[in-house]
Amino acid sequence: MTVDGSRRGAGFAVALCGASPPTSAARPTNQSKPARTIASQQTPNPGDQFPISVDYRHGWTKAGAPRYTRDVTYREEPGQALVVAPPSSVEATKEHEYEGVKLPGVLMLLLGLPLLLVFGLGILLLRGLVLVEPNQSKVVLLFGKYKGTLRKPGFHWINPFTARTAVSLRVRNFDSAKLKVNDLRGNPIEIGAVVVWRVRDTAQATFDVEHYESYVAVQTESAIRSTAAKHPYDAAQPGQVSLRGDSDEVNVELMAQLRDRLSHAGVEVLEVRLSHLAYAPEIAGVMLRRQQAEAIIDARQRIVEGAVTMVKMALDNLRDQKVVELDKDRTAALVSNLLVVLCSDSDAQPVISTGA
Repeated sequence: MTVDGSRRGAGFAVALCGASPPTSAARPTNQSKPARTIASQQTPNPGDQFPISVDYRHGWTKAGAPRYTRDVTYREEPGQALVVAPPSSVEATKEHEYEGVKLPGVLMLLLGLPLLLVFGLGILLLRGLVLVEPNQSKVVLLFGKYKGTLRKPGFHWINPFTARTAVSLRVRNFDSAKLKVNDLRGNPIEIGAVVVWRVRDTAQATFDVEHYESYVAVQTESAIRSTAAKHPYDAAQPGQVSLRGDSDEVNVELMAQLRDRLSHAGVEVLEVRLSHLAYAPEIAGVMLRRQQAEAIIDARQRIVEGAVTMVKMALDNLRDQKVVELDKDRTAALVSNLLVVLCSDSDAQPVISTGA
């Protein structure tokens, strides 16, 4: 369907070019064949049909003025012709040992000091000295090309024209801020976690992501929000995983998410623990009363179950030992009195019947 860009009345005007449009955009002569114009139906309702492609065309009106039209293709349903492109995959940079020349640093230091006055040759030699501390590494680049990583502690000498980037291999802690999120029931809660991590692949941490420390912080907060939204604060039914009652399961799930997210940065996650979990201040009072009510109901249920058991035991003993013969009315009265005594919050006050 060809729909004109200008609106006329309740619909659009459809322009169908009778001849091929000229190559130049200049005003045609009177001998040029004009475009034929017909009225179209009312424009489709945008809530029912959705455009998925637009093709602009060039034409001419009867007066000889240039006229532009467009072909609009509509889809019938919102889910039609919507294809989500798969995520692009990036080839990971693999770490390897430094491949260039590597000499003892002390020897080159003794050789470079006497040559400091010889046309700067000593300065060039001293620039190749590299000190690597335990649990530290140096990522080496030569003219923009990755040449390897120095992990072995010591005093070394390498190519003086290389650039070196220090990457720590030590274990680090990331303590996330208190995040306000909604749990599975939609209740606002505050949650935080502590992540213990370290760099596993120095090449990935340096070249595959921008500022791997910030990458760890952002992905950790995202994983915490995703995990908290999948579980309620308290379990509504038996067997349901909750944030407060099943912290071990939540920690395992959170660690699995972080390991998958941070693997692109060459980061290894060693441990994840929830460090803070509480209701948001705006609903903390209401939820406290709710927890108190649930505790009272649970206690009452246990009291009633115990009282029924005790009444049944008393009736069975009276009947088995033939202490007294009770008809239905007296048995019901005895049961009522025992339940009142056993389930009451205050001490019972007995009433003695004199038989008068």
